[in-house]
Amino acid sequence: MKIAIVFYSATGNTAQVAQAIQEACAGHEIVAYGQPPQNVDKAELVFAGSWTDKGTCTAEMKEFLQGLHGKRIALFGTAGFGISELYFASLADRFKAEVPQGNQVVSTFFCTGKMPQAVRDRYEAQLKEKPGDGKLQSMIKAFDLALTHPDQADLDQAADFAREALKE
Repeated sequence: MKIAIVFYSATGNTAQVAQAIQEACAGHEIVAYGQPPQNVDKAELVFAGSWTDKGTCTAEMKEFLQGLHGKRIALFGTAGFGISELYFASLADRFKAEVPQGNQVVSTFFCTGKMPQAVRDRYEAQLKEKPGDGKLQSMIKAFDLALTHPDQADLDQAADFAREALKE
């Protein structure tokens, strides 16, 4: 099968997931790999991934997805606030909403990804202005929980996701 793996990664988290997907696609022809824009005309399955930007995929990934026609697509991504499967499900819905009619989303995968230290620093500064703010405290907790992700379990799950998408 001809595969495209197109992703946008700002900090390297989504790139790690893309690498795990690429390794799981061994034995298939990779016709495109890397950041958008990519020519995926020959691809029979497009893995499209992004880090989460304000609750959805990046503008670059939205533009890429909007240009797809008649493709089978497997969406993936990373999120700094990926504390629950419910949140990942909502991300899947938001990413899917960017895929135009005439394409088929065959599968989705999301995992937690660490955030830059500047994010935590910003939350701490805001917490100094609003001591005891529960929302800010929970954002700092989520930051700390994400520090080790994507971990090996996340990457193994990404590989499983890829192998399942290949069967669809």
